[in-house]
Amino acid sequence: SLHAPDNALRDILVPINKKYPIEEFLAACRRYIDGSKANKDVTIEYVMLNGINDSTDQAHELVKTLKGTPSKVNLIPFNPFPGNEYTRSSNSRIDRFSKVLQAAGITCIVRRTRGDDIDAACGQLVGDVVDRTKRLAKKKMRDDNAIAVNIHQA
Repeated sequence: SLHAPDNALRDILVPINKKYPIEEFLAACRRYIDGSKANKDVTIEYVMLNGINDSTDQAHELVKTLKGTPSKVNLIPFNPFPGNEYTRSSNSRIDRFSKVLQAAGITCIVRRTRGDDIDAACGQLVGDVVDRTKRLAKKKMRDDNAIAVNIHQA
């Protein structure tokens, strides 16, 4: 998963980038390709965030970033979820971004989103699971504290 054409933005979107910056990530991709008999290129995932990483300038920058790394790019429309500040790029922005990559000879696939109408698309269910897990952990902590108080009062 790349999600940004440069380290400054990727540091924000993908915090592990601070430990493994784009250059190291792509070097690892190239080593994988070199050692693989089956794969001639790697698949790069790129979630399209409106006004964040979806400009044509960023598409041109991504072309430069990927130079020397045989790859195909999956452009993924962002699936919003509660408590999140990002929104999905418009179809026209995604199309323009895709055309820049294709004009540079990069295979580019625009993924179709399914299930977003019922908050069941990619990235939406995990938010619900994380929220539910946090709620259950807080409830358990309250219950454990209540038991501890009752034991000490007995």
